Amino acid sequence: MTGKPVPDTTLPEITLPLLGGGGITLGRPQKGRDWQMIVVYRGKHCPICHKYVSGLEGLLPKFHEAGIDVLLVSGDPEEKARAFADETGTSAPVAFDLSVPQMHELGLYVSEPRSAQETDRPFAEPAVFVINDRGTVHITDISNAPFSRPDLEGLLNGLKFIRENEYPVRGTKRAA
Repeated sequence: MTGKPVPDTTLPEITLPLLGGGGITLGRPQKGRDWQMIVVYRGKHCPICHKYVSGLEGLLPKFHEAGIDVLLVSGDPEEKARAFADETGTSAPVAFDLSVPQMHELGLYVSEPRSAQETDRPFAEPAVFVINDRGTVHITDISNAPFSRPDLEGLLNGLKFIRENEYPVRGTKRAA
């Protein structure tokens, strides 16, 4: 599947290495939680990603209390992913080495570095996927620029509402 994920379908099966060892398959919640939020960040080079993930850190306990596992994902190699995790102070699991073909499988926008000082490889622009307890995409937010991302507190409140009220998956019909 290449192209934007369709709500109420499964993500492509992508397994990535995880900081600290082992691997993780996107869309499979961990630690007894039944939903998963996947936050795709551009990479260590992105100051907006640092700010976004640092802001997410304070909300992680609330996401976890709501039964939502949170996973950070980028195309960075391990050493850059580790530096990013250290610099942001995140306690969320961090998956790395998302390849350009995998980025395309997820329907992500991919950018080339503007200079060698920015980074040394193509990278995914930001995205958020929320996978529900049936293993399907409940929410997808894919951006082509670093400046457009969902408000995390608003997203958390919306996810709580969805779960408490059995709010259905929306946007399942594609435009003709």
